[in-house]
Amino acid sequence: MTVNEKYNLWLTLDEDTKNELESVNDEKEIEDRFYKDLSFGTGGLRGIMGAGTNRMNMYTVGKATLGLAKYLKNKYDGEISVAIACDTRLNSTAFEQNAARIFASNGIKVFAYSKSVPVPLLSFATRYLHCNAGVMITASHNPKEYNGYKVYDNTGCQLCTDDAKEALSYIESVDDYSKIYSGVLTFEEYIENGMITEVYDELLNEFIKEVKKQSVYDNQSDLKIVYTPLHGTGNVPVRKVLEGKNVYIVEEQEEPDGNFPTVKSPNPEDRKALTLGIELAKKKNADIVLGTDPDCDRVGIAVRDKNGEYVLFTGNQTGALLVNFVLTMHKSELNKKSTLVKTVVTSELGANIGRKFGLNIDETLTGFKYIGDKINKYEKSGYKEFVIGYEESYGYLVGTHTRDKDAVVSSMLICEMAAWYKNQGKTLIDGLNEIYNEYGYYLDYLDSFVLKGKDGAKKIAALMTQFRNKGTAVYDGIERVIDYSLGVDDLPRENVLKYIFKDGSWMAVRPSGTEPKIKVYYSIVDENKETAGKKLAALRDFILSVINS
Repeated sequence: MTVNEKYNLWLTLDEDTKNELESVNDEKEIEDRFYKDLSFGTGGLRGIMGAGTNRMNMYTVGKATLGLAKYLKNKYDGEISVAIACDTRLNSTAFEQNAARIFASNGIKVFAYSKSVPVPLLSFATRYLHCNAGVMITASHNPKEYNGYKVYDNTGCQLCTDDAKEALSYIESVDDYSKIYSGVLTFEEYIENGMITEVYDELLNEFIKEVKKQSVYDNQSDLKIVYTPLHGTGNVPVRKVLEGKNVYIVEEQEEPDGNFPTVKSPNPEDRKALTLGIELAKKKNADIVLGTDPDCDRVGIAVRDKNGEYVLFTGNQTGALLVNFVLTMHKSELNKKSTLVKTVVTSELGANIGRKFGLNIDETLTGFKYIGDKINKYEKSGYKEFVIGYEESYGYLVGTHTRDKDAVVSSMLICEMAAWYKNQGKTLIDGLNEIYNEYGYYLDYLDSFVLKGKDGAKKIAALMTQFRNKGTAVYDGIERVIDYSLGVDDLPRENVLKYIFKDGSWMAVRPSGTEPKIKVYYSIVDENKETAGKKLAALRDFILSVINS
């Protein structure tokens, strides 16, 4: 169907959709809404909310759910059940309930969280309740205009390559949006007939128990902590695992609010998102600031330096510190099976620390689902044992209570780590500098270039072709290129290029799987911070010239 044909069809779906579409007077905007269907990427569906096939709305959520229901009914015999949850975003509750209704209408038993919860709690519920699948309504750390739809398998891991392709084939077979909700009862009616059961308290309590099992340092400390959930789902579970510690909450960001009124974007990678936390930390003379994103699977930190200023840590820096801390605390328990898992765009610093402790190091593609899949494979084979996994984008996991990144367990361990250093008269900054002194200086950075719409998609594809064709000639000092689209080791094929420099530095380029972006990752290795900074600046300038050409 053409854009105009799709547009005209959607005018007939319901009055609200018709009114919204008729209010759009921009042809480019209409084209962007209908030139394609919202597609599954690294983290499932994710997009701007609104009417259209390339938007998050009740019909695209319904299409995904109906397709997923057909996939599950084909894959499993007997009674099928699904766990479903949502974050605090606008329309998240409505999307959760609509998805639950469609599952129930297809004879699938639904366990639906009655309150917004973090991603790891959905993964946990899928395992704890022995469900065949799980669905999480979330757009992670994206701005308020976005929402998303993540799908989990019966292990609590996001669908990986083969399963995702099979499920997608069923989703794509749903081509009549007007019939998706035909004959579907209300959420309340399905609760009454037993097809939907609301859950919360028991699962939260059991989850917290499992998280606390990962505690490695409970010595008393006068550590002062500032925490902000950034209007998201972390407030209750994070505060529960930090009970007994000296914690100050950023009140302006404490309550759930999908408008995220105090931030431009609720992303703890962005210093601006932690502004209120840092202001409170200065008033309280706090040692550390923690901020979790709306679905509480990522955590960012800021640490007070000797001048009373707060230094924001990157995901790679926090990850390396956590690796060093967790392995130090578990040193006597490590064995030849002990394994650290990282993504191919994550710094080698944490991996090198792991190697010194004798760990196996496994690499995965970008997306924590691949780390979760590794955990599943280790448990099946018994060949390796998962100790810690992380990615540069502020996602970490210790323990196997969930199969996704978990900012609840990460927040607990980061605070224990900060207390451990403080009891030695040190800060996390001191700890990081000690690591640099031992392993060399690592300077990591990420550039994300937003290229929206149909033209943007073409530009991203052209840039990837250009980078691929240039090979080692892209930039001076490149020794080899790893093209993951050709298949590397046992990893699925994916459109990622990694350039390895002669000095051990690297650069990686990939299109985002969930947003209209091309991402460029840099990891500069040098003995000197100043020199590393100059190398990074020159490389970034070059990349910018390529993107803008």
